[in-house]
Amino acid sequence: MEQTIPTTVAPAPSNLLGADMAQLTQFFTVLGEKPFRARQLLQWVHQRGVLDFDEMTDLGKSLRARLSAQAVLRPPEVAEEQLSHDGTIKWSVRVDSGNCVEMVYIPEGARGTLCVSSQVGCALNCSFCATAQQGFNRNLSASEIIGQVWLASQRLSEQTQNQRAITNVVMMGMGEPLLNLDAVVPAMSLMIEDLAWGLSRRRVTLSTSGLVPQLDQLRERCPVSLAVSLHAPYDELRDELVPINKRYPIAELLDACKRYSAVQPKEHVTFEYVMLDGINDSEAEARALAKLLRGVPSKINLIPFNPFP
Repeated sequence: MEQTIPTTVAPAPSNLLGADMAQLTQFFTVLGEKPFRARQLLQWVHQRGVLDFDEMTDLGKSLRARLSAQAVLRPPEVAEEQLSHDGTIKWSVRVDSGNCVEMVYIPEGARGTLCVSSQVGCALNCSFCATAQQGFNRNLSASEIIGQVWLASQRLSEQTQNQRAITNVVMMGMGEPLLNLDAVVPAMSLMIEDLAWGLSRRRVTLSTSGLVPQLDQLRERCPVSLAVSLHAPYDELRDELVPINKRYPIAELLDACKRYSAVQPKEHVTFEYVMLDGINDSEAEARALAKLLRGVPSKINLIPFNPFP
């Protein structure tokens, strides 16, 4: 499936780590350079892990000097690392302005999934979510989002000598990705760009609580695999667990999912369902959920609730 390129290209950020192919092509055109320079820079940064312009030997010295003067390539920094006995790694990552977000690497056989954040905190106030209790600070930039992938790849390469340890990326960390589309779309474009990370659309997943207008925008701009935080089979309960449901109730959300499934790279939408003892886990809710999703190409992911302080 070909990616839809917006007719209006956003200008490249000063931190070129988050600039996608369209933005870099425009950036080099403004510099009076040929478009193929964008391809070269993408490969140096995202495939070879090089951030120093002076090391990019197929760029002329004068161009390297101009790049050094006008732009940076700056990834986030690891503030803390926690390694589990099963190989899972959780990083606290320091981004610009001194904020920290979390990313998690989960190895499963031949698969290595990286869960990345899109915001510092979250404004949607889902009742069972630890991030929601922290409130909302700000959106991450595209450089801070794709920078998590770059940083994790470098750390994993050092620890495992595996240059391709990350096989899947999920936008399922801190924040609601659809509330930060202008940064999330360029970052995901880099994830699926052959000259950058080269992941298939099936292996990049965006998880959302269900913002219908933005879901339709994502379908047009960068359709990847979709996961929806459902957590209840009827509106009264979902209003309590996922307050955004009051604005976009289940029927509207499912209609949007059907529209999305027509273009997404997987044949189904994954519906995430956190099991809350005595709240949404009875046989009655299970039957209601099965009935609700009848006719929607779907997969249900039942998730144990993870208590937090």
